[in-house]
Amino acid sequence: METRVALIGIIVKKRENAERLNEILHEYGEYIIGRMGVPYKERDISVISIAIDAPQDKISALSGKIGMIAGISSKVIYAP
Repeated sequence: METRVALIGIIVKKRENAERLNEILHEYGEYIIGRMGVPYKERDISVISIAIDAPQDKISALSGKIGMIAGISSKVIYAP
């Protein structure tokens, strides 16, 4: 199956839901190239970027699951 490279940008506003986010990311760990998280204490949020190489349906499923977590928002951008 053909894969795509994408970047998922995540903003965590409710830190208590970060554990669920980590569980979901662990489920898709085989596709994750790298991950960077930056806490922004002045605004009480965390900014996370996930580089991923996966089939389109896996990227969509991961993004959809992240988007259903309260207090967490995400967007996906794809490599050309």
